[in-house]
Amino acid sequence: MVVKAYPLGMRIMNNNGIGEDEGDSGVEPYIGLEFDTAEEARDYYNSYATRTGFKVRTGQLYRSRTDGTVSSRRFVCSKEGFQLNSRTGCPAFIRVQRRDPGKWVLDQIQKEHNHELGGQVEETTPRPSVQQRAPASTKLGISVPHRPKMKVVDEADKGRSCPSGVISFKRFKGAEESDVQTQPKATEPYAGLEFSSANEACQFYQAYAEVVGFRVRIGQLFRSKVDGSITSRRFVCSKEGFQHPSRMGCGAYMRIKRQDSGGWIVDRLNKDHNHELEPGKKNAGMKKITEDVTRGLDSVDLIELNDFSHHISKARENTIGKEWYPLLFDYFQSKQAEDMGFFYAVELDGNGSCMSIFWADSRSRFACSQFGDAVVFDTSYRKGEYSVPFAMFIGFNHHRQPVLLGGALVADESKEAFSWLFQTWLRAMSGRRPRSIVADQDLPIQQAVAQVFPGAHHRFSAWQIRSKERENLRSFPNEFKYEYEKCLYQSQTTVEFDTMWSALVNKYGLTDNMWLREIYEKRENWVPAYLRASFFGGIPVNGTFEPFYGTSLSSLTSLREFISRYEQGLEQRREEERKEDFNSYNLQPFLQTKEPVEEQCRRLYTLTIFRIFQSELAQSYNYLGLKTYEEGAISRFLVRKCGNENEKHAVTFSASNLNASCSCQMFEYEGLLCRHILKVFNLLDIRELPSGYILHRWTKNAEFGFVRDVESGVTSQDLKALMIWSLREAASKYIEFGTSSLEKYKLAYEIMREGGKKLCWQR
Repeated sequence: MVVKAYPLGMRIMNNNGIGEDEGDSGVEPYIGLEFDTAEEARDYYNSYATRTGFKVRTGQLYRSRTDGTVSSRRFVCSKEGFQLNSRTGCPAFIRVQRRDPGKWVLDQIQKEHNHELGGQVEETTPRPSVQQRAPASTKLGISVPHRPKMKVVDEADKGRSCPSGVISFKRFKGAEESDVQTQPKATEPYAGLEFSSANEACQFYQAYAEVVGFRVRIGQLFRSKVDGSITSRRFVCSKEGFQHPSRMGCGAYMRIKRQDSGGWIVDRLNKDHNHELEPGKKNAGMKKITEDVTRGLDSVDLIELNDFSHHISKARENTIGKEWYPLLFDYFQSKQAEDMGFFYAVELDGNGSCMSIFWADSRSRFACSQFGDAVVFDTSYRKGEYSVPFAMFIGFNHHRQPVLLGGALVADESKEAFSWLFQTWLRAMSGRRPRSIVADQDLPIQQAVAQVFPGAHHRFSAWQIRSKERENLRSFPNEFKYEYEKCLYQSQTTVEFDTMWSALVNKYGLTDNMWLREIYEKRENWVPAYLRASFFGGIPVNGTFEPFYGTSLSSLTSLREFISRYEQGLEQRREEERKEDFNSYNLQPFLQTKEPVEEQCRRLYTLTIFRIFQSELAQSYNYLGLKTYEEGAISRFLVRKCGNENEKHAVTFSASNLNASCSCQMFEYEGLLCRHILKVFNLLDIRELPSGYILHRWTKNAEFGFVRDVESGVTSQDLKALMIWSLREAASKYIEFGTSSLEKYKLAYEIMREGGKKLCWQR
């Protein structure tokens, strides 16, 4: 049985449209209380809070790792946390969890508060129900005056009446004005509504937002690849996303699409909000779209009509709380006292105020010298998992474990912030640029990657691609989704993918679908067939990997706990790496064949990498190899799986330099030879892998970073940095073990002293 609980004064409409007073149910919250929706649970908790004497805020939400939908929500006392002086860290909350039938069940509760309760408090205005009206026309006209180089929508003439179908924004100035008119039918958006310009649509949506009770931001835009002009725009609720603590992932938006005639039409719309609305809420005066200034950046806050100079400060608004800076600076100084290689930098704005922060200890900088070829720029905070914009540079070591290459707090999501952060990371790592980087697809990040890491292959974050797919393919039939997945993950080459994609969109008549067209144009940044030619250090094709800090850092982590949890999580990861190092040197995996190549790789590779190689070697015996071409030193082979005519790959081999390449491109992507090349090597009686196919980063010695010889393309500065970090890491081992006891100290000191004599420290 579902207990229905409604806030005080809420009127429930019966089937006849007659309001019935539900009144105060008086139900105390308890484990097992059920609701139809999360919003219903929030309204109930608001009602309970009103009776008890406190106010409610929407707290953390959790998403399913399967499909990204919200699986649970927390509603907390307004004094929860310590972000403001008025908060006391109150622990009172309820949490509701979504169950399979679609119900939401209260599964956690804390009723105790750590502050005085104020008796019955005034409840916030309930969220209005916006009644759907049929539009009077499909064209909405707005008189739009212009300024040179700026598209501006100003207030209608104050003394002039507004004809039917034309919005007079004076109507929305508030009830105190005597000439407020009745809201026209056309003030509610609907799919198919047309405008003569994007500014006109923007002004319309702001007027609608003021009536309903929310604020508007300019959201994502898309540009034509042909001429760079804007083809569609989104206007979103100001609480969209999770980039700031005040935002809660609201899904309300209106998207407009440019027509061939030059006009704009509403092609997508969502009116549902996940927070309380405040009818009559001002949208900070009249606003404008400033395309020339924003350069198409996503999620640009709207600005005042008569305050153009304020745009710059709004665009660089700092989302890092001021209280974080002194705490982090104290931490950095204490780290520098014990770690000579500790590095940190702070971005300053034009006024000298602190903005973004970056830091990395010597171990992270050393790890980058070995494992910084494929990097993940992890911005999980954008999914609402962190209360602060904490970003990380992550690499993958010789055990395929994630290693921290630097941490940062990002002040805002502008190109300037990301460019500064990437350049600072590059400086801390002695200019060693990654060959590939996994990062979000937002335009500011794309621009910063192209500017700071030219030549690096930018791969879009999988979570963002999946999120866009859920949003844009939700209404598509299951048959299409199946063929879409097949096209992505079963196409072996770029030509095969392009052919399958073209057939797919033609079959379902989707050649004019803007989103499919846009992501196809960016296929080199996310389609597996286009990624295989670049080295990604074995990062899974679907892009999913275990978060570096797991659940130890979340939106519930307070300022006081952040540093200690950061240190604990980092030490735990490094302890896991030490265990794998120990196992690789002290455990011997069983050999499955008598091939010399298997013994060679067992001796060189770490346990994790050897098991991958061993699996490929074992699988190679299930394939047949046939030479199809030979000219001079060049031979080509067709390698086909026994019993499966459809699985076949082409291998090209050069006898002059023992160089081989396969159409599956496993070596290019992972740095390990595939079963197809191993089959050809077996046919050619090549019993050991050529040295070029044993990447140092996958070997047991990669941890120590021993510089064997000068690699091609390595500058003298990079080589010196490699040698410094390698020697520093080796010396740190002597210090770590030599200080464990007086006897070990004497032994370590004697070893180092004898080594110094060989280096001629003493004359």
